[in-house]
Amino acid sequence: MAQRIKTVLDVARSKGFRSGENPVTAIKDAQVLPKVKAKVKHHKAMHWKDVPAFYADLKTRPAMAAKALMFTCLTGSRTGEVLGLRWAELDFQARLWVCPAERMKGGEDHRVPLTEEMLAILEPLKAMQSEYVFEGQKRNKPLSNMAMLMLLRRMSVEGVTVHGFRSTFRDWASEVANARREVAEMSLAHQVGSDVERAYARSDLLDKRRALMEQWTKFAAGHQA
Repeated sequence: MAQRIKTVLDVARSKGFRSGENPVTAIKDAQVLPKVKAKVKHHKAMHWKDVPAFYADLKTRPAMAAKALMFTCLTGSRTGEVLGLRWAELDFQARLWVCPAERMKGGEDHRVPLTEEMLAILEPLKAMQSEYVFEGQKRNKPLSNMAMLMLLRRMSVEGVTVHGFRSTFRDWASEVANARREVAEMSLAHQVGSDVERAYARSDLLDKRRALMEQWTKFAAGHQA
């Protein structure tokens, strides 16, 4: 708002409607106005202890939204990354999903290790022969970005967002798996360290992240206590 006022007053001065310095500039330089900090919006997350029962319920549901939500929970990926997933991004032999930079929030390619449980979700969907892995109601179009959230509501899972499962995974990684911070953060495609540190960090810790995702998948899918 202050920038808009400043612009209006500058234009007025240039047209001869006013004279003198712009008062907005003087106020900003004096730093007399309180700084307003935007509140961080936290996505409500399911407690990691509740994930196995929730995942077991999801596995009984045939809807495409359930398949997408299962995959989202296991990979810790963002909603848009999962819904925009194309078959060309998957390497089944290497058990790897490479989400391209243009679809990533950080603007860099992100490699996601695929576990047996993840592959079991994906394999049957090949038969649809769609461009998108998780096809919506329209042919060769992805699911709606509200599909998974609406599924949560139909399951009577209140106070939880799809994005919140990233926090669920992060809490589990810290509290249960005792994962190194950089491994857990990279699993979520978060940037770790300063610009200089990242410049020298040549590895995305794929092998360590694969081990962590294997452990998380076994827990979520109820294969271990």
